[in-house]
Amino acid sequence: MKKFKYTILGLIVASMTLTSCDHYLDINENPNNIHAEAITPTLLFPGAVAQTYRTQATWMNRFGGLMMNSYAGNSYSFGSPFGNEYTLNVDSSFYPQIWDGLYRNVSNFVAIEKYDNSTHKYDNYLAAAKVMKAFYMQTIVDLYGDSPYTQAFMGQANATPKYDNDEEIYKSLILGINDAITIIDNGNTAALELGATDIVFQGDMDSWKSLANTVKLRMLIRMSKVTGSMAAFRDQQLQTLSGAHFVENDVLVNPGYSAANDDQQNPFYGYYVRNSSNSQLQNNTLFTASEHIATCLNGNPYNMADNVYQKFNGIIDGRRGRMFSLVNYNNLPVVKGVRQGATPGQPGAPTDLTTVSRFGNGWIFGNGNPSTTAQLTSVGSAKSGVIMSLAEAKFLLAEAAVRYPSIFSNGQGVFEEGIKASFDYLYAAGADYTTYKNAIQTKVGLGWTGTNDNKIEAIMTQKWLATAGINPTESFIDYNRTGFPVTPMATTSAKPNKPYRLMYPSSEYVANSANVPQISNAECFTKNQTTPFWNQN
Repeated sequence: MKKFKYTILGLIVASMTLTSCDHYLDINENPNNIHAEAITPTLLFPGAVAQTYRTQATWMNRFGGLMMNSYAGNSYSFGSPFGNEYTLNVDSSFYPQIWDGLYRNVSNFVAIEKYDNSTHKYDNYLAAAKVMKAFYMQTIVDLYGDSPYTQAFMGQANATPKYDNDEEIYKSLILGINDAITIIDNGNTAALELGATDIVFQGDMDSWKSLANTVKLRMLIRMSKVTGSMAAFRDQQLQTLSGAHFVENDVLVNPGYSAANDDQQNPFYGYYVRNSSNSQLQNNTLFTASEHIATCLNGNPYNMADNVYQKFNGIIDGRRGRMFSLVNYNNLPVVKGVRQGATPGQPGAPTDLTTVSRFGNGWIFGNGNPSTTAQLTSVGSAKSGVIMSLAEAKFLLAEAAVRYPSIFSNGQGVFEEGIKASFDYLYAAGADYTTYKNAIQTKVGLGWTGTNDNKIEAIMTQKWLATAGINPTESFIDYNRTGFPVTPMATTSAKPNKPYRLMYPSSEYVANSANVPQISNAECFTKNQTTPFWNQN
């Protein structure tokens, strides 16, 4: 309870920095509230972490799951859901919650960086804030490219910041991670311990260093195809990770989630399943498995001839009943999905509500299968959120072993550890993992076999399955970078491919019109100078 008290105070303070101005890049002091000097890093940090994760667990989860054809809309009950997502009507009103939500809360990590630390009292907070800022600012750059950075987060001093080159933002974030690692390595004994205000690692700075290394690796792998000075920078920074420690557990966040009220619920549960009063949310019936992911998890029982599915033939994934609910279909328990864009009466649409698979207990509850309504809400509301899964970290190391074998090794080992980590997180039976691992060993594009390109496809396919329901936006960004896993378009898509970038939100065109780049819808679907720098070749 003490930990939750700190967090709620942090959330209150975080909101104070925002309510005096509508612009999300501002950090302003409300003269009617607590004085700015009193908003210390100990108050800011837990709220900043919890609120930034809320954007990840809700709007980013929704966006990534739909873009990667893992989720679909229940067209039986809702007619033609997700029209903009399926047709890819990408404009300034397309998922503005990601940009606005991340910027609002990254501002609080920046506030910690700017806080007077001349005595090094807040060294540990500074290090952790730098890591979290890099974690989420990377997402901004990966989805939008050039963004406000050096002049952002300055409040009334500059409410219309310039847009910085995305390459330079990446460099700055990586160097910031290096600074965080140096601070942790120095281990200043005068620094306050994070203690209960650390709702991620409970003050374990070695774990923060491992996360810093992992986030840095993720950024450098994004840069695998860059050339020139950025390639030289990448290679130099990769050398610093030789022999480094990376995360060895799921990176979880929990400020004391509970069913006390809607705001205190785990945000994933409170967005997709039930509210704190045990009422089922509309999203609980709106979101279903897609036909695409169902076919893959079920082992392609329909023998779809497309090469996308041939590698899954006969391989029933032991995670399927933990990712989605199983339904009876032709007297067999299966994941029953809906084809993205299908409406009743069309192929891939459900014939009745009972044949639709919804989000499964592995995502919702973790360990266990609550049986009563009270248990549903108490367990789901209190479940920890996942900032970064161990599976994602292992797949990063597997890709690094393929691309940079002089620095990283044991590609197959960490690849298989990534799959096992996914099974473990979902509490899928260990025997199911062993069966699955043995079944995919010779499957090109699914197991560790074939050429390096085949192995990259296998890594991306397994990462897609492992990040679904957790952080699927990461898989979407990887898809744009590698082309894997091959992902079908919705039947109603008005575009030949998925967007390479998102359009800046309307909030920017209103509040920062002099600086926001004018991006057309067509540019969002074409690799050019407006797409993130690592995805222009």
